[in-house]
Amino acid sequence: MNIEMDMKLLGAVPGLKLGINHYTKITVSESPQMLKGKLQLFQEQLFFELENKSVSDFPGIKEWRTVWKSLGADPNRYRHSTEALMRRIKKQNYINPFHNAVDLNNFFSLEHEIPAGIYDFEKLVGDVLLTSGTEEDGYEGLNGRFNSLQNILLLKDDYSPFGSPYVDSIRTAVTEETTEALHVFFLRPSMDVTEAFELTTACGNMFTSLSGGYVHSYVLHEGQSSIIVD
Repeated sequence: MNIEMDMKLLGAVPGLKLGINHYTKITVSESPQMLKGKLQLFQEQLFFELENKSVSDFPGIKEWRTVWKSLGADPNRYRHSTEALMRRIKKQNYINPFHNAVDLNNFFSLEHEIPAGIYDFEKLVGDVLLTSGTEEDGYEGLNGRFNSLQNILLLKDDYSPFGSPYVDSIRTAVTEETTEALHVFFLRPSMDVTEAFELTTACGNMFTSLSGGYVHSYVLHEGQSSIIVD
C-alpha cells in the first residue's frame, strides 16, 4: 500500500504532517481496567480544567480550528473530533469505554490535542491519499449519519473516502475481529518532524504494549510525502 499526501495541501497548510502507525498481529478486546481508569481520570481532570478555560484556548484545538479555516471549512459547524470530544467533557458527558483500540485512540487524541483515527487495514482498498474533500465526498460515519466532507481534510483509498479529522467512516471501523490496523494522527503543523515522529512512535509503543502485536511508525511531511506500507 502506498500512502501519500496531496502536496497541494501544503499551499493552504504549511507544515502539514501525518503520523502513521501500522499495527500487525494485534488483539482488539475489552480495555483493561488500567486503561479504563486512565481515560476516566483524564476526562475528569479536563472537566475541572474546562470550568475556567475555553475549549478553544487549548493550543492543539486552536491550531486545528485554524487548519479548518485554511481549507475553507467552518470550524464552528464542522468541529474536528478532538474539539467535539472536549465539548462533551465540558458538559460532563464522558466517553464510555468501547474496546482497547478506540479507547486508546480517544486517549491519545485528548492527551495530545490532535484528531486521530484508527482503521481496519484489511478493509482498505488499494492505496491511500490524504487530500481535501470536494462537494462529492462523504460517507456514513460513526456518528450514525451521512457526513459531507467538502473542504475537510480526508483520507481516501481506491474505493472511497474512509477517514478524516472530523468523523470516521463505518466502512473501515476497527472491531474485535481486527488483527491489522492503520492508526493515523493528524499532527499539529507547528510540530517539527522529530517531535512528530517521537509522538507517533510513543503512541505506537503504548498501543502494542496493551494490544500485543507489532508496529511500524512513519511521518508524512513535505520532505517525505509518501510511504510504502507492506
